[in-house]
Amino acid sequence: MSPADPNNPNEAARLTQQLIDQGYTKRQVAKILGRDASLVSQFFTKGKGASMVGALRQLVRAVRGGERDAEALSGIAEANTTRRRTKTGQRARVRGKDTVGEAGGSMAGRAGRQAIKSGAGHLAPVVHETGQAGGKLAFTVRMKADQYAHSAGSADDSPGLRRGFIPRADGTEERTYGSSSTGGFDAAEWSQRVAEHHGDVTEAMREWLVETGRAVEDADIAYLEVRGWIPEQ
Repeated sequence: MSPADPNNPNEAARLTQQLIDQGYTKRQVAKILGRDASLVSQFFTKGKGASMVGALRQLVRAVRGGERDAEALSGIAEANTTRRRTKTGQRARVRGKDTVGEAGGSMAGRAGRQAIKSGAGHLAPVVHETGQAGGKLAFTVRMKADQYAHSAGSADDSPGLRRGFIPRADGTEERTYGSSSTGGFDAAEWSQRVAEHHGDVTEAMREWLVETGRAVEDADIAYLEVRGWIPEQ
């Protein structure tokens, strides 16, 4: 590929520069994208990065909105990355899966403190697209230990939760609800739940936790992860 024109950078380079202007380095951007730092440099020198544009757009939006949690930003990138195409037009094989269009497909997203406060709207597509595909969902929630209604490891809280649970140093606990081994939750049902909250995934999850007796009334979610998949036939 011929060198990129420094006076006319492609969209991946322009979006990356906006993240750099927000205080990130190219190496940090690469880590968030889950790619090698050399690839990000090639956005500027060789015009690469077309498959990263969707993720970079959402990252810029999230960062401008105040999101700084590294895990949440990585989740946003993962959920919005477009796989490159082969010469025959087929999706290239890559590590992991990022779509739910067929059996075995999956996608995921994460939201940290800042995104949680604004409703974690970037997680809604994971819920809706999985629901439209007839798939299943699993969630990981992090809150202060005293905001859960049951003790860690309780079968009433989350059957299948890993035993030997160790609280985090900041006083929070992560608990997982649903998994491929337990069948997960009906994504179509959750899509409706999120729609009823006008795309506010945080409030939809908080309501569910309280309704099912898993959390106290004024529960404050600090981190939320959503994983969607289509069961293998």
